[in-house]
Amino acid sequence: MVDKARLSALANPLISVLLALSLVGYAFGSYGFPVPKMLLFGGMEDGHYWRLITPIFLHFGALHLIFNALWLGLLGSKIERAAGSIQALMLIVAIAIASNVGQYLWTGSVRFGGMSGVIYGLLGYLWIHHAIFPRPIYALPRELVGFMLAWLLICMTGVLDFLLGVGIANAAHLCGLLAGMALGLIFGYVESHKRANRQ
Repeated sequence: MVDKARLSALANPLISVLLALSLVGYAFGSYGFPVPKMLLFGGMEDGHYWRLITPIFLHFGALHLIFNALWLGLLGSKIERAAGSIQALMLIVAIAIASNVGQYLWTGSVRFGGMSGVIYGLLGYLWIHHAIFPRPIYALPRELVGFMLAWLLICMTGVLDFLLGVGIANAAHLCGLLAGMALGLIFGYVESHKRANRQ
């Protein structure tokens, strides 16, 4: 079991680092520690531009962390294995910024977090990229895509906020999904165009 986990970490170093940083963010978000300003959204006024990204590491509760870690491992590892760690990092950073900025503009609050905006972005990227330039590793079951889109819509109704008493970053989910779809369209088109030119 330990050897399998080590091999997985070696095969997906970026995803492993993101999961480790999410554990740190979970400690701050879930155990009563004051969340450092350096992890909260913002930073544009004082040059702390990393704060456009760092909210993705904050997690509020074990289920929040586990759910996001499982989806990040499933979706993110597909992209890291197929496109490499550098491209996967570029995609995740771009999606993180889009989802975090969208959430801030919608709510006006800097106190939000979670990897789910990125997860929806990775879903959108894989979905559209595979539709334009099919790659077996990028294939996703239609049921999975349908479930995630349905979950997005359910969350946006506000029912879960009311029933569970928690705030869900719906704007981050939607903006992440749209950013991932746009990136999937761009990268899918470029790769498709390259293949056509080689033929």
